Amino acid sequence: MDYFKGLTDQWGRPIEKRLLTEEIAAPTITGVRSPLTGYPGDGLNPVRLAAILREADTGDPLRYLELAETVEERDLHYAGVLGTRKRSVSQLEITVEAACEDAQHEAQAEAVREWLKRDELADELFDMLDAVGKGYSFTEIIWDTSEGQWRPDRLEWRDPRWFRFDRNDATTPYLIGEHGEELQLPGFKFVRAVMRAKSGLPVRSGLARIVAWAWMFKAFTQRDWAIFTQTYGQPVRIGKYGPGATEKDRDTLYRAVANIAGDCAAIIPESMLIEFVEAKNLGTGHSNYLERSDWLDQQVSKATLGQTATTDAIAGGHAVGREHRQVQEDIERADAKTLSAIINRDLIRPWMMLEHGEAKDCPRVKIGRAEETDIKTAVDAVTSLVPFGLRVGQNQMRDIIGIGAPAEDDDLLAAPVPSTVNEPGEHSDSNTSTPPEPERKEARHAEEPRPARLPLDAIAESAAAEARPAVAQLLTTIREIADQAENLDELRTLLETASGGDLADLEAAMRQAMLLAELAGRAEIEPLPGPD
Repeated sequence: MDYFKGLTDQWGRPIEKRLLTEEIAAPTITGVRSPLTGYPGDGLNPVRLAAILREADTGDPLRYLELAETVEERDLHYAGVLGTRKRSVSQLEITVEAACEDAQHEAQAEAVREWLKRDELADELFDMLDAVGKGYSFTEIIWDTSEGQWRPDRLEWRDPRWFRFDRNDATTPYLIGEHGEELQLPGFKFVRAVMRAKSGLPVRSGLARIVAWAWMFKAFTQRDWAIFTQTYGQPVRIGKYGPGATEKDRDTLYRAVANIAGDCAAIIPESMLIEFVEAKNLGTGHSNYLERSDWLDQQVSKATLGQTATTDAIAGGHAVGREHRQVQEDIERADAKTLSAIINRDLIRPWMMLEHGEAKDCPRVKIGRAEETDIKTAVDAVTSLVPFGLRVGQNQMRDIIGIGAPAEDDDLLAAPVPSTVNEPGEHSDSNTSTPPEPERKEARHAEEPRPARLPLDAIAESAAAEARPAVAQLLTTIREIADQAENLDELRTLLETASGGDLADLEAAMRQAMLLAELAGRAEIEPLPGPD
């Protein structure tokens, strides 16, 4: 046999190439893996249901799995809530995280992202989630090796009736062969999903095992309701005959009374009388059956979605509905995490190992809703903290805001450019319209020759030079005080009581700086006299 060198499955068995390139669990009409199914739900009663569940516990889950299929087909409420739970997960956003930031792992993650864009993926995930109802599901991986690569081509759901668990540990799965033999599952060939509604063995952890009892009792109620409606929903027909009626006359009258309900027409002799007596208690009996059926549906909703407000008309207002929705989201989040772990274990890791050889680190698939972020709070926080040195990446902020990176040929938005006053001798051609009167006056003023401006830069440099010794002395004093202080409170006390020393030079420099600022401001709006 041709094996992959150094590759083993989770049970330590070598991986055989031939089995990976074939479909080994497809249905066969003439073999054991028949798509045809039985219907153990017909005429189900508590004794038969208990026997079916015991068979599953002892290693023969065939009739239990057929019953699970029957319940899902015949109970509209269960089909609705179970479908809601599976579709809510199968349509969630899927992200892929690279094992690390090097080029090789980024390329592997990108390959997985590209594969996940397939239109068939949502249906394939929905089929994997068949494990929610039955407790477990099996999906065969059909590998594509057409160009020498290893890549999943499609994922095919396989009927769980075609699999069995080891009778010793009740967890190791086997495939039923064409002749009824139990075959070991080849490594890297199946996605085995176990979704537990309760702790325990896979065959006992599905919702169908829990819901089966409620479905059976509701079937009894619906049958009795139908009999009640058929019997008492129509008036009682009473035929009356006279004392001289013969046996033949009585037979004729009985046939007329018996057939009038369905035919709505009858012929009887003139001497005979048929009376219709209407039932007066129909409303009371009808409400009893309805209440029982609704109550059983509510229990199924609780078992499947954890709540009833999103599926049943339960009073409680908007607040209760919001709380119930949060419960459903908790279950959705748990299912998504479980399914992510299953896909990473049985699909992504085998794919990377077949394509790249033994690998310790592989891309990780994450299924789930993006955590809601208060965009305004995040933007305000970043705006406030970036000036203090907080480093924030553009891609990270785009993810928070929900805006993708711009294309190379996109017109980029930018902050508006503030208007500036033209320097003497400069002209702006950006606006050819006639400016308002103040602007025209300023333009005329700019065109006039102005006297030379005072040497403000020289004054600023002179002020800074005079202040440097005083500032240095002040900083030296502060450092000496800080070295003496034991804590912040003592530092504050020492600074408040310390003498500033001779700060005359610093005060003179500050006065000169303030004067300079005043002159610089005025120089922008009115001409300054030149030197004499």
